[in-house]
Amino acid sequence: MHMLNKIKRTSATLALTVALSVPAFAADTASGKLVIYTSQAPEIAQQTIDAFKAANPNIQVEWTRNGTTQLMNVLQTEMMAGDVKADVLLVADSINLGALKKDGKLMAYADAPVGNISANYYDKDKTWFGTKIIATVIAFNTKNAKPADSWMALTDPQNKGQVAVPSPLYSGAALYHLHTAINTPDIGWAFYQKLAANGITPEGGNGPALKAVASGMAKYGVITDADIIRAKKQGSPIDLVYPKEGASFVTEPVAILSGAHNVPAAKAFVDFMLSPQGQQLVAKQGNRPIDASVAAPEGFAPMDSIKLLTLDSDKAVADDKEVRARFTEIFGG
Repeated sequence: MHMLNKIKRTSATLALTVALSVPAFAADTASGKLVIYTSQAPEIAQQTIDAFKAANPNIQVEWTRNGTTQLMNVLQTEMMAGDVKADVLLVADSINLGALKKDGKLMAYADAPVGNISANYYDKDKTWFGTKIIATVIAFNTKNAKPADSWMALTDPQNKGQVAVPSPLYSGAALYHLHTAINTPDIGWAFYQKLAANGITPEGGNGPALKAVASGMAKYGVITDADIIRAKKQGSPIDLVYPKEGASFVTEPVAILSGAHNVPAAKAFVDFMLSPQGQQLVAKQGNRPIDASVAAPEGFAPMDSIKLLTLDSDKAVADDKEVRARFTEIFGG
């Protein structure tokens, strides 16, 4: 009997020791409902959500998909009504997130797992975190156009009405490209002024622009590299060039809203996107991972062979209203 009591005491002590040694896991196992607003393409968003749910079975996910600007408009309306539904944003660019940060609408996540990510790819105050590198490049139809290695070549009179350009008033990647281009001496506002003079009207997002080039309706497009590479692999007569002036890029950042209803689940989503598992999913989906230790898919140029143009996000946030107004004026919107 004495031995039995001793065994019971030992078992109890062991159980207590185990419980004390892993409190973080027990306490931080996220559960409940998580609401995500994303600008990812619908099929990519579904893959992302499914993979996250498989890794976090106790979390139920509701998600809404739209262009980044549309999502920002929805958020602003919800904020004015005092009824923000989203916990997490996964959108194209950091300009829109920078504006939210400036207004105190994003939550800092000091313990986010950024060990394998360059500090260039997340907010210094850790309110948003890049998840991939998506460069905006020149797409061309391989049947009816020759490769063009310069942005300004797209403004040549022989390409009148033949360039598909997403609108920065809809697409986050296009907005980032606009801000980057106007701050790059070899491109500048002249690029957009010449496009307008050449009968080009930016509209919609990368999807419609990609279809226009792949179908031959347009010879060229100002489109994200991952979309072009995916279409090429699927047999579309389309290819890409990284222009000599350089390519803008977005990092499709993830951020937690300051009024998040389910903070543990929101942090779990950020953790997943930055984890080796999440980064391998990024590559599987056909994108260049933000974590340099995870290989990019076949078809992407090595990082050291391309020129990526950096952007001062804070300046872009400050200038955004004025830049959008000038863009609208140029294209007569």
